[in-house]
Amino acid sequence: MHFTRAVFLIAALFATPAVAQEEQVPPGFTMERTGGEHDFAYFEGAWTTMQHRLRTRFPPGANDWEDFPGTLCAVPYLEGRASVDELYFPTRDHAGFTLRLFDRERRQWSIYWVNSTNGRLDPIPVVGGFQGNRGEFYARDQFEGRPIKVRYLWTIIDQNHARWEQAFSFDDRTWETNWTADFTRADAATLCENGQPRR
Repeated sequence: MHFTRAVFLIAALFATPAVAQEEQVPPGFTMERTGGEHDFAYFEGAWTTMQHRLRTRFPPGANDWEDFPGTLCAVPYLEGRASVDELYFPTRDHAGFTLRLFDRERRQWSIYWVNSTNGRLDPIPVVGGFQGNRGEFYARDQFEGRPIKVRYLWTIIDQNHARWEQAFSFDDRTWETNWTADFTRADAATLCENGQPRR
């Protein structure tokens, strides 16, 4: 074996492995946030809501917001470790369905969304949990073929009011909120039927 080549091979064997570059993420992002199995007990029942949605998600910086009302009915299952709700938008004749599942081993919620327009379950959940009155949930996802980070924030304001917020990060440095919803507790006997919003 040629001497220079031998020296190169020996040096390669004993070289210090390259340190993996740390992933850059937007503020607060983590896939390890945990919560409790009764985090969503608060949301059981009926709610009226005002949705505030950004029509344009990309590129960031748009300001074309739209507002529309909704009615939500939430039902717990498996002693609270599963939670489902249907959210109906009467002015749009459109609805969505949320499935939340609590992993007892990881002590973490996974939140899935189903859009009534296409009837498909979003395969990538946001995961996390509540600490006190604030819930944080995150995901690595894609939007129109672009990799993004997703954040859901839930805030329990008081016994009868809550707020939800969705934000995307396209640059792994900043968040842009693109959807918010304010919720007010309502009478389930009036607004819901068999756990679903009345049409």
